[in-house]
Amino acid sequence: MNILVTGACGFVGSTLIREWVDRGTHRIVGIDNFIRPGSEQNRAALRALGVTIRHADIRLASDLETLPPFDVVVDAAANPSVLAGVDGRTSSRQIVEHNLLGTVNLLEYCRQHTSTLVILSTSRVYSIAPLADLPVRVANGAFAPDPARDLPPGLTAEGIDETFPTTPPISLYGATKLSSELLALEYASAYDMPVWINRCGVLAGAGQFGRADQGIFSFWIHSWLRERPLRYIGFDGEGHQVRDCLHPADLVPLIDRQIAATDESIPRVLNVAGGRSCARSLAQVSDWCREHIGDRRVERDPAPRRFDLPWVVLDTSRARRLWNWTPSRTCDAIFDEVLEHARQHADWLERSSD
Repeated sequence: MNILVTGACGFVGSTLIREWVDRGTHRIVGIDNFIRPGSEQNRAALRALGVTIRHADIRLASDLETLPPFDVVVDAAANPSVLAGVDGRTSSRQIVEHNLLGTVNLLEYCRQHTSTLVILSTSRVYSIAPLADLPVRVANGAFAPDPARDLPPGLTAEGIDETFPTTPPISLYGATKLSSELLALEYASAYDMPVWINRCGVLAGAGQFGRADQGIFSFWIHSWLRERPLRYIGFDGEGHQVRDCLHPADLVPLIDRQIAATDESIPRVLNVAGGRSCARSLAQVSDWCREHIGDRRVERDPAPRRFDLPWVVLDTSRARRLWNWTPSRTCDAIFDEVLEHARQHADWLERSSD
Protein backbone atom coordinates (compact mmCIF):
# COMPACT_ATOMS: atom_id res chain seq x y z
CA MET A 1 0.00 0.00 0.00
CA ASN A 2 0.97 3.65 -0.45
CA ILE A 3 0.97 5.33 2.96
CA LEU A 4 1.26 9.04 3.77
CA VAL A 5 2.51 9.82 7.29
CA THR A 6 1.89 13.32 8.63
CA GLY A 7 4.22 14.68 11.28
CA ALA A 8 6.79 12.42 9.64
CA CYS A 9 9.79 14.06 11.24
CA GLY A 10 8.46 14.03 14.76
CA PHE A 11 9.31 11.21 17.15
CA VAL A 12 6.20 9.12 16.53
CA GLY A 13 5.98 9.69 12.78
CA SER A 14 9.65 8.96 12.16
CA THR A 15 9.53 5.84 14.35
CA LEU A 16 6.56 4.45 12.43
CA ILE A 17 8.27 5.13 9.11
CA ARG A 18 11.51 3.43 10.17
CA GLU A 19 9.56 0.37 11.31
CA TRP A 20 7.72 0.16 7.98
CA VAL A 21 10.97 0.62 6.06
CA ASP A 22 12.51 -2.25 8.04
CA ARG A 23 9.53 -4.45 7.20
CA GLY A 24 9.57 -3.44 3.52
CA THR A 25 5.82 -3.91 3.21
CA HIS A 26 4.60 -0.48 2.04
CA ARG A 27 5.66 2.56 0.06
CA ILE A 28 5.93 5.42 2.55
CA VAL A 29 5.95 9.18 1.97
CA GLY A 30 6.14 11.66 4.83
CA ILE A 31 5.12 15.29 5.25
CA ASP A 32 6.10 17.70 8.00
CA ASN A 33 6.19 21.45 8.62
CA PHE A 34 9.59 21.20 10.40
CA ILE A 35 8.71 23.66 13.15
CA ARG A 36 9.88 21.40 16.00
CA PRO A 37 13.49 21.20 17.13
CA GLY A 38 14.87 17.86 16.03
CA SER A 39 12.74 17.67 12.87
CA GLU A 40 15.61 18.44 10.50
CA GLN A 41 17.70 15.65 12.02
CA ASN A 42 14.91 13.17 11.42
CA ARG A 43 14.39 14.43 7.87
CA ALA A 44 18.04 13.74 7.02
CA ALA A 45 17.91 10.28 8.63
CA LEU A 46 14.71 9.31 6.80
CA ARG A 47 16.00 10.54 3.46
CA ALA A 48 19.11 8.43 4.01
CA LEU A 49 16.76 5.44 4.20
CA GLY A 50 15.29 6.39 0.83
CA VAL A 51 12.05 7.85 2.21
CA THR A 52 10.52 10.81 0.38
CA ILE A 53 9.92 13.66 2.83
CA ARG A 54 8.00 16.73 1.68
CA HIS A 55 7.30 20.03 3.35
CA ALA A 56 3.59 20.47 4.05
CA ASP A 57 1.61 21.93 6.92
CA ILE A 58 -1.70 20.13 7.52
CA ARG A 59 -3.16 23.39 8.86
CA LEU A 60 -3.03 24.71 5.29
CA ALA A 61 -5.46 23.00 2.93
CA SER A 62 -3.48 24.31 -0.03
CA ASP A 63 -0.41 22.36 1.12
CA LEU A 64 -2.36 19.13 0.63
CA GLU A 65 -3.77 20.00 -2.80
CA THR A 66 -0.63 19.00 -4.71
CA LEU A 67 -0.20 15.66 -2.93
CA PRO A 68 -0.91 12.58 -5.04
CA PRO A 69 -3.50 10.04 -3.85
CA PHE A 70 -2.50 7.63 -1.08
CA ASP A 71 -4.25 4.47 0.02
CA VAL A 72 -3.76 5.34 3.68
CA VAL A 73 -3.05 8.48 5.71
CA VAL A 74 -1.59 8.01 9.19
CA ASP A 75 -1.94 11.23 11.16
CA ALA A 76 0.97 11.60 13.59
CA ALA A 77 0.99 15.41 13.47
CA ALA A 78 -0.19 17.13 16.64
CA ASN A 79 0.73 19.39 19.50
CA PRO A 80 0.90 16.69 22.22
CA SER A 81 0.89 18.85 25.36
CA VAL A 82 -2.09 18.73 27.73
CA LEU A 83 -1.08 22.24 28.83
CA ALA A 84 -1.20 23.62 25.29
CA GLY A 85 -3.18 26.83 25.06
CA VAL A 86 -2.94 27.58 28.79
CA ASP A 87 0.79 27.40 29.50
CA GLY A 88 1.83 30.62 27.78
CA ARG A 89 3.88 28.71 25.17
CA THR A 90 1.05 28.30 22.67
CA SER A 91 -2.26 30.08 22.21
CA SER A 92 -5.71 28.51 22.25
CA ARG A 93 -6.04 29.28 18.54
CA GLN A 94 -2.75 27.47 17.82
CA ILE A 95 -3.82 24.26 19.54
CA VAL A 96 -7.15 24.30 17.66
CA GLU A 97 -5.39 24.93 14.35
CA HIS A 98 -2.84 22.17 14.92
CA ASN A 99 -5.07 19.45 16.31
CA LEU A 100 -8.53 20.13 14.89
CA LEU A 101 -8.35 22.20 11.72
CA GLY A 102 -5.49 20.01 10.55
CA THR A 103 -7.79 17.01 10.96
CA VAL A 104 -10.50 18.73 8.92
CA ASN A 105 -8.05 19.23 6.07
CA LEU A 106 -6.93 15.61 6.21
CA LEU A 107 -10.52 14.39 6.25
CA GLU A 108 -11.26 16.42 3.13
CA TYR A 109 -8.14 15.02 1.46
CA CYS A 110 -9.16 11.45 2.37
CA ARG A 111 -12.73 12.05 1.21
CA GLN A 112 -11.48 13.30 -2.14
CA HIS A 113 -9.13 10.36 -2.70
CA THR A 114 -11.11 7.62 -0.86
CA SER A 115 -8.17 7.10 1.47
CA THR A 116 -8.22 5.30 4.81
CA LEU A 117 -7.42 7.61 7.73
CA VAL A 118 -5.68 6.38 10.88
CA ILE A 119 -5.74 8.93 13.70
CA LEU A 120 -3.35 8.67 16.64
CA SER A 121 -5.39 10.08 19.49
CA THR A 122 -4.80 10.21 23.23
CA SER A 123 -5.88 9.04 26.67
CA ARG A 124 -6.54 12.69 27.40
CA VAL A 125 -9.97 12.52 25.77
CA TYR A 126 -11.25 10.96 29.01
CA SER A 127 -12.94 13.14 31.63
CA ILE A 128 -10.65 14.87 34.11
CA ALA A 129 -13.02 15.10 37.10
CA PRO A 130 -13.58 11.36 37.79
CA LEU A 131 -9.91 10.62 37.15
CA ALA A 132 -8.76 13.43 39.44
CA ASP A 133 -11.06 12.10 42.18
CA LEU A 134 -10.08 8.48 41.63
CA PRO A 135 -9.68 6.65 44.98
CA VAL A 136 -6.09 5.44 45.04
CA ARG A 137 -3.67 3.82 47.43
CA VAL A 138 0.14 3.67 47.35
CA ALA A 139 1.79 0.34 46.62
CA ASN A 140 5.48 -0.14 45.74
CA GLY A 141 6.00 3.58 45.28
CA ALA A 142 3.06 4.07 42.92
CA PHE A 143 -0.61 4.96 43.00
CA ALA A 144 -3.11 2.22 42.16
CA PRO A 145 -6.93 2.19 42.25
CA ASP A 146 -8.13 1.32 45.73
CA PRO A 147 -9.97 -2.04 45.45
CA ALA A 148 -11.86 -1.28 48.66
CA ARG A 149 -13.55 1.76 47.11
CA ASP A 150 -16.11 2.15 44.34
CA LEU A 151 -14.48 2.96 41.00
CA PRO A 152 -16.15 5.09 38.31
CA PRO A 153 -17.88 3.30 35.42
CA GLY A 154 -15.48 2.38 32.66
CA LEU A 155 -12.52 1.88 35.00
CA THR A 156 -11.21 -1.29 36.61
CA ALA A 157 -7.89 -2.45 37.98
CA GLU A 158 -6.90 -3.09 34.33
CA GLY A 159 -7.34 0.57 33.46
CA ILE A 160 -9.58 3.03 31.66
CA ASP A 161 -11.62 1.38 28.91
CA GLU A 162 -13.26 2.92 25.85
CA THR A 163 -16.59 3.39 27.66
CA PHE A 164 -15.14 5.79 30.22
CA PRO A 165 -16.82 9.23 30.05
CA THR A 166 -15.41 11.91 27.78
CA THR A 167 -17.47 14.68 29.39
CA PRO A 168 -15.70 18.06 29.64
CA PRO A 169 -13.49 19.34 31.07
CA ILE A 170 -10.80 17.33 29.32
CA SER A 171 -8.40 20.25 28.57
CA LEU A 172 -8.16 22.19 25.32
CA TYR A 173 -5.75 19.58 24.05
CA GLY A 174 -8.12 16.73 24.89
CA ALA A 175 -11.06 18.63 23.39
CA THR A 176 -9.29 19.13 20.06
CA LYS A 177 -8.43 15.44 19.90
CA LEU A 178 -11.94 14.31 20.88
CA SER A 179 -13.47 16.72 18.37
CA SER A 180 -11.16 15.29 15.71
CA GLU A 181 -12.35 11.80 16.59
CA LEU A 182 -16.03 12.76 16.33
CA LEU A 183 -15.54 14.53 13.00
CA ALA A 184 -13.64 11.56 11.61
CA LEU A 185 -16.41 9.16 12.61
CA GLU A 186 -19.02 11.44 11.00
CA TYR A 187 -16.99 11.59 7.77
CA ALA A 188 -16.68 7.81 7.87
CA SER A 189 -20.46 7.47 8.11
CA ALA A 190 -21.34 10.17 5.60
CA TYR A 191 -18.82 9.24 2.91
CA ASP A 192 -18.25 5.51 3.52
CA MET A 193 -14.64 6.31 4.34
CA PRO A 194 -12.52 3.92 6.45
CA VAL A 195 -11.38 5.56 9.69
CA TRP A 196 -9.45 4.09 12.62
CA ILE A 197 -8.89 5.94 15.90
CA ASN A 198 -6.17 4.70 18.24
CA ARG A 199 -6.09 6.33 21.68
CA CYS A 200 -2.52 6.13 22.89
CA GLY A 201 -1.03 6.35 26.35
CA VAL A 202 2.44 7.83 26.90
CA LEU A 203 4.70 7.04 23.95
CA ALA A 204 8.42 6.61 24.59
CA GLY A 205 11.60 5.48 22.89
CA ALA A 206 14.92 6.55 21.47
CA GLY A 207 14.89 9.90 19.69
CA GLN A 208 11.95 11.40 21.54
CA PHE A 209 12.24 15.17 21.72
CA GLY A 210 13.63 16.59 24.94
CA ARG A 211 10.61 18.08 26.68
CA ALA A 212 8.51 16.69 29.48
CA ASP A 213 5.27 17.31 27.57
CA GLN A 214 6.63 15.32 24.61
CA GLY A 215 7.06 12.24 26.80
CA ILE A 216 7.84 12.21 30.50
CA PHE A 217 9.67 8.87 30.59
CA SER A 218 12.25 9.79 27.95
CA PHE A 219 12.66 13.27 29.38
CA TRP A 220 13.23 11.86 32.87
CA ILE A 221 15.93 9.41 31.78
CA HIS A 222 17.78 11.97 29.63
CA SER A 223 17.61 14.55 32.40
CA TRP A 224 18.77 12.06 35.04
CA LEU A 225 21.81 11.09 32.98
CA ARG A 226 22.75 14.73 32.31
CA GLU A 227 22.10 15.74 35.93
CA ARG A 228 19.46 18.23 34.90
CA PRO A 229 17.02 19.48 37.59
CA LEU A 230 14.09 17.13 38.18
CA ARG A 231 11.03 17.63 40.38
CA TYR A 232 8.12 15.57 41.58
CA ILE A 233 5.22 17.99 41.07
CA GLY A 234 1.94 17.67 42.97
CA PHE A 235 0.55 14.71 44.90
CA ASP A 236 2.61 15.65 47.97
CA GLY A 237 5.80 15.73 45.92
CA GLU A 238 6.33 11.97 46.21
CA GLY A 239 6.31 11.01 42.51
CA HIS A 240 3.60 8.39 42.93
CA GLN A 241 1.61 9.45 39.84
CA VAL A 242 1.43 6.66 37.22
CA ARG A 243 1.31 6.50 33.43
CA ASP A 244 1.58 3.57 31.05
CA CYS A 245 4.30 3.41 28.41
CA LEU A 246 4.25 2.28 24.78
CA HIS A 247 6.87 2.24 22.04
CA PRO A 248 5.44 3.71 18.80
CA ALA A 249 6.91 0.88 16.72
CA ASP A 250 4.46 -1.45 18.46
CA LEU A 251 1.64 0.42 16.71
CA VAL A 252 2.74 -0.79 13.28
CA PRO A 253 1.40 -4.38 13.46
CA LEU A 254 -1.95 -3.07 14.65
CA ILE A 255 -2.20 -0.39 11.96
CA ASP A 256 -1.29 -2.96 9.30
CA ARG A 257 -4.18 -5.14 10.45
CA GLN A 258 -6.58 -2.21 10.59
CA ILE A 259 -5.86 -0.93 7.08
CA ALA A 260 -6.27 -4.45 5.66
CA ALA A 261 -9.57 -5.10 7.46
CA THR A 262 -12.83 -5.37 5.54
CA ASP A 263 -15.25 -6.03 8.41
CA GLU A 264 -17.21 -2.79 8.86
CA SER A 265 -18.71 -3.93 12.16
CA ILE A 266 -15.39 -3.70 14.05
CA PRO A 267 -15.37 -0.76 16.52
CA ARG A 268 -13.38 2.15 15.15
CA VAL A 269 -12.15 3.53 18.49
CA LEU A 270 -9.47 1.65 20.36
CA ASN A 271 -7.24 2.09 23.40
CA VAL A 272 -3.66 1.35 22.40
CA ALA A 273 -1.13 1.56 25.21
CA GLY A 274 1.31 -0.26 27.41
CA GLY A 275 -1.45 -1.09 29.88
CA ARG A 276 -1.01 -2.13 33.47
CA SER A 277 2.02 -4.35 32.82
CA CYS A 278 3.95 -1.39 31.39
CA ALA A 279 2.82 1.31 33.84
CA ARG A 280 5.28 3.12 36.10
CA SER A 281 5.26 5.98 38.56
CA LEU A 282 7.89 8.71 38.44
CA ALA A 283 9.28 7.35 41.70
CA GLN A 284 9.66 3.93 40.07
CA VAL A 285 11.36 5.48 37.04
CA SER A 286 13.74 7.19 39.46
CA ASP A 287 14.50 3.82 41.07
CA TRP A 288 15.28 2.43 37.62
CA CYS A 289 17.58 5.38 36.93
CA ARG A 290 19.41 4.89 40.23
CA GLU A 291 20.04 1.27 39.35
CA HIS A 292 21.19 1.93 35.78
CA ILE A 293 22.78 5.38 36.01
CA GLY A 294 23.51 6.30 39.61
CA ASP A 295 22.03 8.08 42.59
CA ARG A 296 20.87 11.68 42.62
CA ARG A 297 18.36 13.89 44.37
CA VAL A 298 14.94 14.79 43.00
CA GLU A 299 13.33 18.02 44.22
CA ARG A 300 9.81 17.97 45.61
CA ASP A 301 7.07 20.45 44.73
CA PRO A 302 3.79 19.41 46.37
CA ALA A 303 1.76 22.20 44.73
CA PRO A 304 -0.79 20.71 42.29
CA ARG A 305 -0.39 21.31 38.58
CA ARG A 306 -3.31 21.96 36.27
CA PHE A 307 -4.81 18.88 34.59
CA ASP A 308 -2.48 16.46 36.40
CA LEU A 309 -3.95 13.10 37.36
CA PRO A 310 -2.82 10.41 39.80
CA TRP A 311 -3.27 7.31 37.65
CA VAL A 312 -3.77 7.08 33.89
CA VAL A 313 -3.50 3.53 32.59
CA LEU A 314 -5.47 2.37 29.57
CA ASP A 315 -7.28 -0.96 29.45
CA THR A 316 -6.30 -2.49 26.10
CA SER A 317 -8.60 -5.52 26.33
CA ARG A 318 -10.52 -4.50 23.20
CA ALA A 319 -7.33 -4.38 21.12
CA ARG A 320 -6.28 -7.76 22.46
CA ARG A 321 -9.71 -9.30 21.85
CA LEU A 322 -10.44 -7.88 18.41
CA TRP A 323 -6.96 -7.66 16.91
CA ASN A 324 -4.87 -10.10 18.95
CA TRP A 325 -2.64 -7.10 19.67
CA THR A 326 -0.36 -6.63 22.65
CA PRO A 327 2.84 -4.57 22.86
CA SER A 328 6.03 -6.52 22.23
CA ARG A 329 8.38 -4.17 24.10
CA THR A 330 8.51 -4.11 27.89
CA CYS A 331 9.04 -1.00 29.98
CA ASP A 332 12.58 -2.06 30.79
CA ALA A 333 13.37 -2.56 27.11
CA ILE A 334 12.01 0.88 26.25
CA PHE A 335 13.96 2.50 29.10
CA ASP A 336 17.14 0.68 28.02
CA GLU A 337 16.69 2.02 24.49
CA VAL A 338 16.18 5.58 25.73
CA LEU A 339 19.25 5.39 27.96
CA GLU A 340 21.43 4.06 25.16
CA HIS A 341 20.30 6.92 22.93
CA ALA A 342 20.98 9.43 25.73
CA ARG A 343 24.51 8.09 26.16
CA GLN A 344 25.19 8.35 22.44
CA HIS A 345 23.77 11.89 22.10
CA ALA A 346 25.07 14.04 24.93
CA ASP A 347 23.47 17.22 23.55
CA TRP A 348 20.06 15.72 22.73
CA LEU A 349 18.10 17.78 25.27
CA GLU A 350 19.55 21.00 23.86
CA ARG A 351 19.07 19.99 20.23
CA SER A 352 15.50 18.75 20.53
CA SER A 353 13.84 21.13 23.01
CA ASP A 354 12.64 24.71 22.64
